[in-house]
Amino acid sequence: MSGPGDHQVADSIEPADVQTLTMARALNAGLRRAMESDPTVLVMGEDVGALGGVFRVTDGLAKDFGDERVIDTPLAESGIVGAAIGLAMRGYRPVCEIQFDGFIYPAFDQLVSQLAKMHYRTAGAVRVPVVVRVPYGGGIGAVEHHSESPEAYFAHTAGLRVVTCATPQDAHWMIQQAIASDDPVMFFEPKRRYWDKGSVDLRAASAPLDRARVVRSGERLTIAAYGPMVRTALDAATVAEHEGISIEVVDLRSLSPLDVPTLVASVERTRRLVVVHEAQTFLGMGAEIAARITEACFYQLEAPVLRVGGFHTPYPASRVEEDYLPDVDRVLEAADRVLAY
Repeated sequence: MSGPGDHQVADSIEPADVQTLTMARALNAGLRRAMESDPTVLVMGEDVGALGGVFRVTDGLAKDFGDERVIDTPLAESGIVGAAIGLAMRGYRPVCEIQFDGFIYPAFDQLVSQLAKMHYRTAGAVRVPVVVRVPYGGGIGAVEHHSESPEAYFAHTAGLRVVTCATPQDAHWMIQQAIASDDPVMFFEPKRRYWDKGSVDLRAASAPLDRARVVRSGERLTIAAYGPMVRTALDAATVAEHEGISIEVVDLRSLSPLDVPTLVASVERTRRLVVVHEAQTFLGMGAEIAARITEACFYQLEAPVLRVGGFHTPYPASRVEEDYLPDVDRVLEAADRVLAY
């Protein structure tokens, strides 16, 4: 099935085709465009209608598309996802919003036992094109179950695509690509980046949904990051540049499937890798990436693959979350260790 991700970048871009948007507004515009293009696209979740969502990502959609396509649901995540599965089996393309990352666990059985397996269970006869939007991560001064990073649970689950955006450009296009996909997609949105502004090309996606992208070229070290940590990695690379150290930054974008070839090509050039994510490092995405790169690049690596992430504790109280979250200093410390080999 073709989707927005199949569009080609135009040779010339009219000024009206490029806008500066926050990530939240870019997501809103992407949802709006998908709903305008396909009447089977529905948005459903807690307070997504009249309120426009707690982060206002769905603001104005209920007014323009009505309450039959923008559906305020009860506070029941299992019911939201279960209803979406049924709607998808009847030909709709539901987009569910889980209000906060920590609220997703009541829906866990529906996600991993039903949504992820329905296509396989029916020998390919049934598809369930459901998108589950999950605002995730910390940095907004909230309590633990509003600040978690549960992406590894779902990347571990066969049958689910798991993606995350880091910029308004990717937010705008990846949400459309996810909706156009016939596979179920877990769409993780870094909530502390909702208000970051960036340029959005309204005519063309920057990459296919399942591809990583080199967002900064470098020579001595690769930093692989995703979601909220891409900006942190780029900031660390800028600081390192002032010290004469050239760092390449790869935005993974897709966590399942992983775009291993793009990452391998980068590490073969730089011969060193640091993986950065906000979730705890124990059994996190960084562990899988480190294993894959060690297998593929063993003879090219000049140092062990290092990981920078959250600590193996429940998410702390907001007054100390800045000590928990990876920052530029922790990324640079890992870079120094890798470069010292």
